[in-house]
Amino acid sequence: MINQLGFECFTFGKLGKKIDSNESSIYRYFDSKHALLIYLTSWYWTWIEYKVVFATNNIQSLEDRLNIALDFLTKPVEVDTEFLHVNEVLLSEIIFSESLKAYHTTQVDAENKKGCFNAYKHVVKRVSDIVTEINPQFSYPHMLISTVIEGAHQQKHFAEHLPSLTDVPNDNAISTFYREMVFKLIK
Repeated sequence: MINQLGFECFTFGKLGKKIDSNESSIYRYFDSKHALLIYLTSWYWTWIEYKVVFATNNIQSLEDRLNIALDFLTKPVEVDTEFLHVNEVLLSEIIFSESLKAYHTTQVDAENKKGCFNAYKHVVKRVSDIVTEINPQFSYPHMLISTVIEGAHQQKHFAEHLPSLTDVPNDNAISTFYREMVFKLIK
């Protein structure tokens, strides 16, 4: 529903009707739709970190590890038959279009102190650590990787809705652009 309606139009009342439950039962789990968005965002980034760790675990080449990690951060998510109980494609669409709303709020500092964004920060740190291993003199690894993530989300949105703001001829163009940018910057 969040993906279909957009976060602003999504309500717990509408969700309650959809699942044939009352709205108050949803509030037992999440005190607001913002809390639900933080939960979904944390779940997504924990899943991405797991996939990055699993895919890079036995890769010796630092450049190959970084390429793999960048693919997870920039390429469209595909259906993973290992996780049929979760629609990760739909979840990634929600994250791409709505995740900024999780931490662009007036409560961001208090939520950060509670650890609400730890999963996202862990992914950025994990990939930033690879950048630092490749070039220990590079001064901005966290800034670079968080820019790659947010930029990839923006470029995907632009490609779908405002194509004159991007140069995306196909799904791999975003990933190719950020991979080239990262390697040129850190060399």
